[in-house]
Formats: sequence, C-alpha cells, structure tokens
Amino acid sequence: MNLRRSLGLADVVFFFVVAGSNLQWVATAAAAGPSSLLVWVIGAFAMFFPLSIAVIHLSEQYPDEGGMYLWSKRAFGPFAGFITGWTYWCSNLPYFPALLYFTAGNALFIAGGEANRLANSPAYFIIVALAGLVLATALNIFGLDVGKWLNNIGAAGRWIVTLLLIALGALAWWKFGPATAINAAAIRPGMQLRDVIFWSTIAFAWTGPESLPFMAGEVRNPRRAIPLGLAIAAPAIAIIYIAGTASVLATVSSSNVSPLYGVMQSISHAAASFGATILIPIAAILVTVSCLGSVGAWLGVAARIPFVAGIDHYLPDAFGRMNPRFGSPDVALLTQSAIVLVFIVLGQSGASVKSAYNVLVSATVVTTMLPFLFLFASSIKFNGDKVSGENTIRIPGGKFTVITAGCIGFLTTCCAIVLALFPPSDERNPTLAVIKVLFLTALVLGSGVAVYAIGRRRQSKLTDAPIGAPASLSSIEELIATNEKRSPM
Repeated sequence: MNLRRSLGLADVVFFFVVAGSNLQWVATAAAAGPSSLLVWVIGAFAMFFPLSIAVIHLSEQYPDEGGMYLWSKRAFGPFAGFITGWTYWCSNLPYFPALLYFTAGNALFIAGGEANRLANSPAYFIIVALAGLVLATALNIFGLDVGKWLNNIGAAGRWIVTLLLIALGALAWWKFGPATAINAAAIRPGMQLRDVIFWSTIAFAWTGPESLPFMAGEVRNPRRAIPLGLAIAAPAIAIIYIAGTASVLATVSSSNVSPLYGVMQSISHAAASFGATILIPIAAILVTVSCLGSVGAWLGVAARIPFVAGIDHYLPDAFGRMNPRFGSPDVALLTQSAIVLVFIVLGQSGASVKSAYNVLVSATVVTTMLPFLFLFASSIKFNGDKVSGENTIRIPGGKFTVITAGCIGFLTTCCAIVLALFPPSDERNPTLAVIKVLFLTALVLGSGVAVYAIGRRRQSKLTDAPIGAPASLSSIEELIATNEKRSPM
C-alpha cells in the first residue's frame, strides 16, 4: 500500500485556513459583544500559539500518518494513542451536522427574501445537509488529488468573504459610526461564570492546527510544509476571527446579532445601506462554498483516525486499506458518513429527539478536549531537539519554548474541561444537565475501552503475542517506510 503525496505547501496553507477557522464562531463572538475582541486575543495566547508550537515540534519529529493518534501512542503507549484518536473522532461526528446546518442556513441568503419560508423547514435543512455530505464524501473518496480542490476553493472563498465583510464594516463605521460601541470599557471581559465559560468556548475556536498532521503521510515534505504552512495561515485565521468580529459589530448591534447568521446579517445590512444589494448573494455563495470546504477538510481528517486504527488492527482490516484506484480510505469515509447521516436526521427530527441530539452535541465538548491533554503531554515528553537538516524549521527557544507552550496548553485544556461541566444559565435542571454530560462522556470513553479490548484480542490472534504485551508501532512504521521509498518528497 502506498500513500500518495498529494498536498504541496499551497494546499497545506489553504487546508489550515479552512480547518482552523469557522465563520460561525465570528457570529457567536459578535453576539457576545465587544469584549469578545479581547477574548480572541487571550484565546490565541492560551490555545492557538501553544497548540501550534506543539504541533510544529511533534510534526518535525514524527511526520507520520495519524498525527496525535501516533504521537500519544509513541509517548504513552497503544491504549493512550487509541483513546486519543477515539475521543477526537467521536467528538467530530456531531460537528458535521452542525456545520452542514450552518451551511444550509447561510445558503438561504443566495435567493434573498424568496427563501425565507424555508428557514423553518426541516426538509430543506436535511436535503441541503445530505447534498453537502454526499459531495464532500465523494470528492474525498476520489482521493486528495481531487478532494483538495474543495478545501482550496473553500479557503479562498472564506478569505474573500472576510475581506468583503471587513471592507463593508470599515465603510459603515466611517460613514455611520459603529453600530456597537467599542471602547476600553466595552472590550473589558466580564468575570461572571457565563463570561468565563465563553472564554473557554473561544479558546477552543482556535483549535485546528492539529488537523492536517492526521494525514501527514500524504503531504510532500511534511517536516517543512506543515510548520511553514501553519505559519503562513496563522495571520489569515487571526484576521478572520478578530477583524471579522469587529466588522460585524461595526454594522450590527451586538444585541441583534444572530449567532447563526451573524456574518451574512452584517453583510446584508451594510450592502443594503450602500445600495449594493448585488453583493448579498455573492457573499452567500462564498460563505456556502467556504463551509463546504470545511466539511470536506474535516471529513478527510476524521477518516484518517479509523484508517490508522485499522492498520493497527484495532478495527477490522478493511478500515486500514486504501482504495487501489484513488488512494483514499474509502471504507473509513463511507462508514463515517453513514454515522453523520444519522446525526443529520436526528438534528431535524421531533422536539424530543432534537433535544436529545442537542444534549449529545453538548456532551462532546468534554470529549473534544480530552485528546488535547495527550497532545500537549506528548509535546512535553518529546521536548528533545532531535531533528536536524535543511528541510526543518527550528522553534525559537528550543526545549524551553516547547515545554512552556505544552504546560500553558495543558492548563488551558484542563480549565476548559472543568468549565464545560457548568450548564448554561438558562438551563432549567442544571444538576440533570451535568449528569447527562458526565454519563455521555463516560459512554464515549467506555465504548472506546471496549473497542480497544476487542482490537487487542484481534492483534494477539494475528501476531500470536500475549494479550498483555504492548503493541508495536511496526504497522504504521512499515506503511510510512513504504511510502518514503515509493513517493517523492
């Protein structure tokens, strides 16, 4: 089996932009008010920079397919590696329907007022979500040689619509003054519990640098391309989040910003004010395309987790095989999309089912954070400066920078996990809400332990090794070695 080196430096930059940013977070932050601008900066220093340093360091040392799955496995053993991958994969599954619903909602602006009647139509959201899922899955099955173009076009669309948003926001501010007062008092973050919980939400909006290393075996010269691509994409991500939020606040009062449609709401209001309504459907198309790019990117990332688990025989061997024609993990992709399809239907079902779906999505907040504990701990353990050569990028400060960043990121993650257990202020039964989150988190972890145990028995049958013996890294290492021999760097 041979992994195809399909992604060059430009593809890596586009991938990080489309996977590392989300316009829905811009709307959410703007709805929270001007203080979110400072919270964005705090989140960057508390999460994005530490995470980027950890990813760059680990990618230089171990630029192999599997990313944090393999890093945790090398650092703390096969069980830690599997649980890291399992929790990360499980937490991503409910994310896809939410992103697809966001795509469908913003697509309504393409047709303007004529589509308003569809805003409350479950059938519309299911059909558009399924169409987006089928498109993104099909392009990923055709391999990264094809699938990367959806990611690249999506990233370009996100950047263009952000520049349009900033331009309209600046014009509106200059001509009419800001719709939301932005001053020293307004940007000072609140210290109430709900404000602190929001801090953790914004901090994790900064995640995404860990995404591409899951498919590092399909990147040309990953030791250089991943760090350099992330460094180039980082300013674009920061502009999308911080300048994008400021632009929404400049055109719409924070009390009136929709957490779902905030970006298009801002563009529509500003464009109408300047008599440039033609920009509204254009912007809606760009937002829709950018969201589909995110769906394609994250489907590809998440599918690499059952792929490497299949290589290690924790899952049936079919998951660890590449399509011989397209070079894609087609079984992993199709299985994953089938599960996402169930979540899509649940998300638009009856009130009781939808309520259960919302609880499930909320519970994934904790499981989303758990893998980052292993990632930061791995970076601290592997703090040695082992890699040398002209194709690597050195981290200023060496061990000190890596250890400091790992400690900051680990502490941020721990705080976010604790804060995620606090229910929202409007929760009618907060005790029951906490119990549900803890139960579902335990369910995810328990199911992971069960799958791991079954996989270890499968491994023992294949290798005739005792069940208690530690699994080797040979499966993935042989794959990478084969890839290095057959694929040009």
